[in-house]
Amino acid sequence: MKKIFFLFLILIFPINCFAYSDSANSSVVIDLDSGRILYEKNKDSKQLIASITKIMTCIIVLENCNLDEKVKVGEEILKMYGTNIYLELGEEIKVKDLVYGLMLRSGNDAAVVLANYVSGSEDEFVKLMNKKAKFIGMENTIFSNSHGLDEDSKNYSTAYDMALLSKYAFSNKLYREIISTKKYVTKSNLKSYIWYNRMKLLDSYKYCIGGKNGYTPKAGKTLVSIASKNDLNLSIVTLDDSDLYDNHKRLYDMIYSKYKRYEIISKDKFKVDKSIITDDIYLKDSFYYPLKDDEVDSISTFMRLNYNSKNFGEIIISLKDKEIGKIKVYCKKKKKKEKSLFQKIISEIS
Repeated sequence: MKKIFFLFLILIFPINCFAYSDSANSSVVIDLDSGRILYEKNKDSKQLIASITKIMTCIIVLENCNLDEKVKVGEEILKMYGTNIYLELGEEIKVKDLVYGLMLRSGNDAAVVLANYVSGSEDEFVKLMNKKAKFIGMENTIFSNSHGLDEDSKNYSTAYDMALLSKYAFSNKLYREIISTKKYVTKSNLKSYIWYNRMKLLDSYKYCIGGKNGYTPKAGKTLVSIASKNDLNLSIVTLDDSDLYDNHKRLYDMIYSKYKRYEIISKDKFKVDKSIITDDIYLKDSFYYPLKDDEVDSISTFMRLNYNSKNFGEIIISLKDKEIGKIKVYCKKKKKKEKSLFQKIISEIS
């Protein structure tokens, strides 16, 4: 009788009932500090990406422009449709304001004005986008425009490639300030603007720092978001996601419940047995990594020293025998002893 009851329970509660239900066609959760992928679904599937394209547009502008310079709006805006900040022909506005309009309101007109300002034309700006994509390591990405509209030209990428872009952009302080802004007020020579951030997760998920959403009928809903909790900085990318905001919340909650940020090697607590190594060696950096509780005991470290190297050596960190990172080891130079007066006189005579 007990056996029958046990089998009955299995039929009611199948093992896979606790599997995560991901509403996206493809998705990635990445740790922004280490680059570790903490979750993925079809991460290398190449798809249309819509307005999350503007993350690349934004970072190129931030790296190449004086944000206080003014831009005169040209005829490039006349062909723009979809979401705009409604710039007018001949209007003069700061680069910084255009970037905020680009990211908070997803202004397609802001995108083409910035592209023309940086490179002289949309085509030349796209070359910069693809060059930067290669530099970041986005191997399955091709940009054809600065905005993400896909009627005439199309931008293709993957969830993983866009996560790499999010990681790269996160290192830019001004980028973090822009995407975390909920309300922005400014004015041009013609009118005043009040922009509210369209990325709804910023208001609905308390750990969210910001991000960029996108949509076209062909691409579906896309979203890149960033969140931080207990010093664990994550970015989620979902492509063609019918339930994108709630999906991101569920993914964040799942990952934060499983992973913690561990300090594996501390530069302040680093010590070496002097009976083994007599040199005064030290670290400039600590090493942190996201781990599940059952992974902590699988971490190992190995120090390799090279007396002919400028950096002296390195510590290699592994998880289950797979290398996950390394940090440089430095050696303090021994100060030369000051010569005595007698030694100085002898050396001068000789």
